[in-house]
Amino acid sequence: MTKTSPGNFFEDFKLGQTIRHATPRTVTLGDVALYNGLFGPRFAVQSSDVFAQAIGYPRSPIDDLLVFHMVFGKTVPDISLNAVANLGYAGCLFRSPVYPGDTLNSVSEVIGLKENSSRKTGVVYVRSTGFKQDGSPVLEYVRWVMVRKRDEAAAAPADHVPRLLTALDPKVLGDGCAPLNAKAYDTMLAGSPHRHGDYKAGEKIDHVDGITVEEAEHMIATRLYQNTARIHFNQFAEGKGRFGRRLIYGGHAISLARSLTFNGFGNAFHVAAINGGRHVAPLFAGCTLFAWTEVLDSAELSGRSDVGALRLRTIATKDRPCADFPRKAGEEDDPAVILDLDYWVLLPR
Repeated sequence: MTKTSPGNFFEDFKLGQTIRHATPRTVTLGDVALYNGLFGPRFAVQSSDVFAQAIGYPRSPIDDLLVFHMVFGKTVPDISLNAVANLGYAGCLFRSPVYPGDTLNSVSEVIGLKENSSRKTGVVYVRSTGFKQDGSPVLEYVRWVMVRKRDEAAAAPADHVPRLLTALDPKVLGDGCAPLNAKAYDTMLAGSPHRHGDYKAGEKIDHVDGITVEEAEHMIATRLYQNTARIHFNQFAEGKGRFGRRLIYGGHAISLARSLTFNGFGNAFHVAAINGGRHVAPLFAGCTLFAWTEVLDSAELSGRSDVGALRLRTIATKDRPCADFPRKAGEEDDPAVILDLDYWVLLPR
């Protein structure tokens, strides 16, 4: 009997199945430094203990997307080791701040299954939750991923595609952000004068800069998150696969796009929720990523005078600057588009 695991294939999943993922992870300042080196985020709350403490945090919280990646990485060996592609996200809510020294672990529930017509793959829907060492939830989200079948002739479970929220209610967004002293929020040090009330629905902002994706950085990132999906790091296997090369982890594109949004949303210090996201097209090393954002909505949080919420739609493109994007109907489906992300951020009022 073998002592190694080939990972789960599509026919191994069962509707309602609960999976407790291995390898709890204690977050360190080293993780933060490496994440900053990979993506270059400049949001002041996550960069300076002094800045964070001035507005009411005990110290700088961990970047929200670093928390997401670590919780996500725990799930990969059980959910997406044999993935063809991670397809999308929904209902992602950041429940509480995470600080260096906290230990994260993950649990997932299979909430949907659908075999593809080719019978070579199927789509698995899971709801994953990240917890701190005391059992309190820090993050929950739904994702769906295309997974290979071990045996194309194997019987598949009956299709069940779950109904997913299109957007989270702003009423729940304040849970992940303690009351802050907005008057002490220094916009000069934060690098942007624009607070919550300075943005209007329909406004579109080109983030101007581009970042070229490097193979080495992508490989470091997947290891940082303990993401073992073969499609991201095993060129021996993927050289013979669908793309003929390693696919950049979709979360890598999300973090790069989020870092680019600093130019325009420098005070959007907290990603409160991800309503939905699609990896529209694959991203490979050597491509240059650009991004632009549309403000979809603005909301006040019940009982909160310190922060307000913006609902944003960020579009990331490869090898096409966004200065001329979008100008015509349908351009969102241009082949240059690789990411379409709908999410809520909090800014000081």
